[in-house]
Amino acid sequence: MLVLTLDQRASRHQEDKIDGLLGKLQGSPWAARFVRAFERTAGDEVQGLLDEPDDVVDVVLHLVRTGDWYAGVGVGPVREPIPSSVRAAAGPAFVNARKAVERAKGSAARLAVVGPDVVSAGDAEALLALLSAVVQRRRPQGWEVVDLIRQGLAQKDVAADLKISPQAVSQRLRSALWQEERRARPVAGRLLGAADRAKGRG
Repeated sequence: MLVLTLDQRASRHQEDKIDGLLGKLQGSPWAARFVRAFERTAGDEVQGLLDEPDDVVDVVLHLVRTGDWYAGVGVGPVREPIPSSVRAAAGPAFVNARKAVERAKGSAARLAVVGPDVVSAGDAEALLALLSAVVQRRRPQGWEVVDLIRQGLAQKDVAADLKISPQAVSQRLRSALWQEERRARPVAGRLLGAADRAKGRG
């Protein structure tokens, strides 16, 4: 199982953004696949339980884009039967998620992965951190085209929508490293899946 703990950055100096985050997560395309929905588990923290590694990658990269959250991914078993509320759930994956979010606060990527096998968890974290850097450094012009492409629009339709040339769309996608991100996302998911299946080597 994969536990995702999210902690609001600089929460003492900003408005509480937890309710807005929960609303977005509950209305997201991933929500139907959550094992247990995200809930507030502390003043500035939310937690959810997932079993689809690709969903974890999508949620983490979506949130680090905003710059408002630290993300800790905890890998490992969860005590069964799993209660209806994630706040009542327990197990090593939850302990690891707590360790991960604390470590994320000292990371430029604002994320960390902790699991029973430090090697496979470290591999997943390394690629997620690289993807996080791509997402965080993408310029607004890049996000304009990437967001439309991710909605399923063809490049010619993106060009028409933004009133720019198809060549300009291609240039923005190259500058945004979109193809690199697109190819690396499923790899990150496979690495998280491998970390989830690993028994531990340290």
